[in-house]
Amino acid sequence: MESALYLIPVTLGETDISQVLPSYNHDIIVQIKHFIVENIRSARRFLKKVDKSIDIDTLTFYELSEHTDARSPVMQHLLDPLVRGESMGVISEAGCPAVADPGALAVEIAQKKGLRVIPLVGPSSMILAVMASGFNGQSFAFNGYLPIKPQERANKIRALESRAYKESQTQLFIETPYRNAKMIETLLKTLRGDTRLCIAAGITTPEEYIKTKTCAEWKKEKTLPDLSKVPAIFLLYK
Repeated sequence: MESALYLIPVTLGETDISQVLPSYNHDIIVQIKHFIVENIRSARRFLKKVDKSIDIDTLTFYELSEHTDARSPVMQHLLDPLVRGESMGVISEAGCPAVADPGALAVEIAQKKGLRVIPLVGPSSMILAVMASGFNGQSFAFNGYLPIKPQERANKIRALESRAYKESQTQLFIETPYRNAKMIETLLKTLRGDTRLCIAAGITTPEEYIKTKTCAEWKKEKTLPDLSKVPAIFLLYK
């Protein structure tokens, strides 16, 4: 196996790994002894799902989360095993590492040091949502989390809607699951009636829900989906 920083996708929820990850990933993962992870506990659980025979106690984990100080001296030595010629893996909490994920910092360091970076194939909720939305797949932007304060959030939503119309660009953003219902309510109050809204939640899981309607059509729905515990992506387009 080539010595490199391998970017290892994980499932987007409780999904059979064999349904969303290629067997090639398994062959790579079982050879890696050093992992940079967002959460050690969930990373260990994921690795056991990949192969029950993996001896977790022989592995070394380096935690890299949103709370990690990028200027910490420890970060300068994060990739020491890779510098020595040992492969390392980056594991996110869900989906593809380094995409809206703290793992991007590890990749940045690797690129600056001229080290080999190899992304592995796996599910990306953003790409899958764009694919299933019916919106422009040639020009789209991921905007992360929107502001929490009501007025700031409404202003941001209107700005994204304006970009969707002026630039013919699909706009994506996410919300914490327990606030999904409030997000939907705010979107329907703020957006134009003819603006199209796609709600994509629980992608690749048994709870998968993906529907696209105009805001006017969404308002006519007798009941909206209960996504209070399901990760969701919201997409806007003209």
